[in-house]
Amino acid sequence: MRYSASFGGPATPAPAPRQGVRPALFYGMFATLLCANALTATAFVFSSDIAKLWNRQDDQVVAAYEDRIAQLRVEVDRLHSRSYAQAGDINLQLQELSQQQEVLLEQHQLVKVLVDKAGQLGIDSAALPTATGAPDIAPLAMNSGNAEIDATATAISQMMGETQFAMTSIAETATQRTRNIVTELTGLGIRVDLPSEDADGVGGPLLAAVDGADASSPMIDDANAVMAALVRYKAARDTIDTAPVHMPISGSFRQSSGFGNRTDPFTGRRAFHSGLDFAATSGTIVLSAGAGVVSFVGQQSGYGNVVEVTHANGLITRYAHLSGFLSEVGQRVNTGSPIAKVGSTGRSTGPHLHFEVRRDDMAINPKTFIEAGKRLTALLG
Repeated sequence: MRYSASFGGPATPAPAPRQGVRPALFYGMFATLLCANALTATAFVFSSDIAKLWNRQDDQVVAAYEDRIAQLRVEVDRLHSRSYAQAGDINLQLQELSQQQEVLLEQHQLVKVLVDKAGQLGIDSAALPTATGAPDIAPLAMNSGNAEIDATATAISQMMGETQFAMTSIAETATQRTRNIVTELTGLGIRVDLPSEDADGVGGPLLAAVDGADASSPMIDDANAVMAALVRYKAARDTIDTAPVHMPISGSFRQSSGFGNRTDPFTGRRAFHSGLDFAATSGTIVLSAGAGVVSFVGQQSGYGNVVEVTHANGLITRYAHLSGFLSEVGQRVNTGSPIAKVGSTGRSTGPHLHFEVRRDDMAINPKTFIEAGKRLTALLG
């Protein structure tokens, strides 16, 4: 037993040293707690809500997503400032993180433009799949042994995959809708003029390649491909406006007679009826079934007062038995433009609109056009 002596007194036993926490264990516990907090914070900040962004639910969601990107940049900068940023391969990994962060920001800006353009064309939350089914892109090759670096790399990879998925969804939706429109209109004998997928003019002298001077990145190429799909879709939509596939009347009406052979209301014998009849009160507004030019306003035998509109692809729509005119020859009209009023002039038993679709002076069943118009309207939402 050890004793300590004091001046003027007997020796007393020295207190035994306390058993403390070993330094290695202390720092290990501290590091574990720090990494766990970093992982939790990263998961909280960068949790997946990209689907809400592409669903265009609220401008605040867009701002929140951009805040996530900004916070991610702060996280990358913070990692750079730590002391281990100078330790071997970790410094290179942090530089790669910074580069990927810049790519993510650029990708996000491109997708914002594309989402806005798609929204203008009616491709919105009803058309875009959510990101929950998005395929994962290859994650950043980070196995630094530092949980904060690896978690941030995973967050960047996830967000890049989601934005890429959003671009793919827009392109696929636009392309499928374009195909459906072309199918419907082609079935009516209406040609749809679409920009060629390789219509961009390019050229220049043939020079040797220069390292690091690529004209565009794969990301830019992807964005251009999406924009090209949207341009083709817009051209297809514009063709719908010119096609006479829309209802020529609105409000209270009923179809009183169809296209084809029927019992003639005056003779009681079988006769051919060249259009659709919509019974409505006299004075009900008659609408142009598609964009075109008014080519006739006047009277025709059996039809009474008539308006005709010439459309693209050699189609003419005829509106008969009218009580009044709201258009004149040479006037350009759009789909739904008021052009006349329902009446009972000519060979008619009561107020109704007689509607015809004609090509090469031959009557075509208008119901085929009206039904196609309904399907296209449903397609466009």
